[in-house]
Amino acid sequence: MTAEHAEILNRINDYAEKVLADIDPQKTQISYQLDALRPVMEEIAKEKGMALEDVFILYMDLASEASVKAEEQFQADLNDGNVNFSSMANNLQ
Repeated sequence: MTAEHAEILNRINDYAEKVLADIDPQKTQISYQLDALRPVMEEIAKEKGMALEDVFILYMDLASEASVKAEEQFQADLNDGNVNFSSMANNLQ
């Protein structure tokens, strides 16, 4: 992931934390969630000279890539014995 892509992902994720903070993603239609992210994606599209659809696709690709990397890191930590489940449980509260 390039630095520019990381910045885009972080920007959208930061925005999502603000506008989607009070929803349950498992119970909320994805169309609602995407509509809530539309303003930041439109802003990025204008800044980068991209179509909105391309920003959406890029975001989905970057989010998937980040998720895979996080899972790989978790598995590596688990295999190395570096996972503190008590700490993880406390962070979920």
